Amino acid sequence: MNKPCDLVFEGGGVKGIGLAGAFLELYEKDYRPECVAGTSAGAITAALVAAGYTGQELKELVLKDMHFPLFADRPRLHLLGPAGEVAEVLKHEGLHSGDYFLNWMRERLEAKGKTTFGQFRDAAAAGTPREYRLQVITSDLTDHSMLVLPRDAGKLGIEPNELQVAEAVRMSMSIPVFFDPVIQTNPHDGRKHMLVDGGMLSNYPIWLFDAEAGKVPEFPTFGMLLVAPNQEDPLVVHPPPAPNQRDGMPSPIGYVKALADTMMQAHDRFYVEQANYVRTIPIPTCGVSTTDFGITEAKTLELLDSGQKAAKAFLQTWDFPAYVKKYRQGPSPGRRAGILD
Repeated sequence: MNKPCDLVFEGGGVKGIGLAGAFLELYEKDYRPECVAGTSAGAITAALVAAGYTGQELKELVLKDMHFPLFADRPRLHLLGPAGEVAEVLKHEGLHSGDYFLNWMRERLEAKGKTTFGQFRDAAAAGTPREYRLQVITSDLTDHSMLVLPRDAGKLGIEPNELQVAEAVRMSMSIPVFFDPVIQTNPHDGRKHMLVDGGMLSNYPIWLFDAEAGKVPEFPTFGMLLVAPNQEDPLVVHPPPAPNQRDGMPSPIGYVKALADTMMQAHDRFYVEQANYVRTIPIPTCGVSTTDFGITEAKTLELLDSGQKAAKAFLQTWDFPAYVKKYRQGPSPGRRAGILD
């Protein structure tokens, strides 16, 4: 018998391959998502899951259809060294256009007949956080604010139901410096909004679909968190790879990318309390970095397997009634306590 759940996927660039492995295990254990959300790579997974891709279909996409080197399109001036990198960023605000990914995402959604957020709207839940079965996070640098799309699409001058899912996901996965930001002009007031990776402000929006305080949820929300290998505490931020070195010093772009990577990892982890942690599947990332678009097939398989094993281990101890009794009735216990402690 199918078991309903909500799913929230953390962002993490190429590391997000592990999310597909975790979803595969949940799917094979008969969990079926009601609402899904994500940031950056998590937004990619969330959109594909919401569109109707099964666990096995998602695995096949990763192994046979996601040509990761092509996602890093427009390799031009940055091949000329530090000066070329800086020139490229000054011209485009990023090293890669993201055009290949946008077209890829559109095609995968069109294959399932799901292209706009209006197709994910639940009219019966209008005005609530569950109005849209799919939600993604992006960061608006113009207004210094986090946007939850499609519910905040009006701030960009877009009618929420008409917002293209592929375009919203492209906004969410705009890793600063690595990808060009998305520039969205509000047709009503002419203001230009610069939109970048949602991980700048919320990389793990586990709270999005929670029932109101005092109300008992009907089914669980599972979050999927990407963690470094052998990380003792999944909620502690692990250091990003060292910036690119030239002559003993980091390149200008390598330095800025390292700063951005740290910010995207850090924000939500400081606020993941125990009630959230116990419903989180921590997925070891096998040493893969956020922008490792040259990932090998062997490493891809290792990451998929890591996600599946993490979900399997999680489900072996998961107890939804115990979770509700401990965390959704009365005051919450301390951060590191287990469900059954």
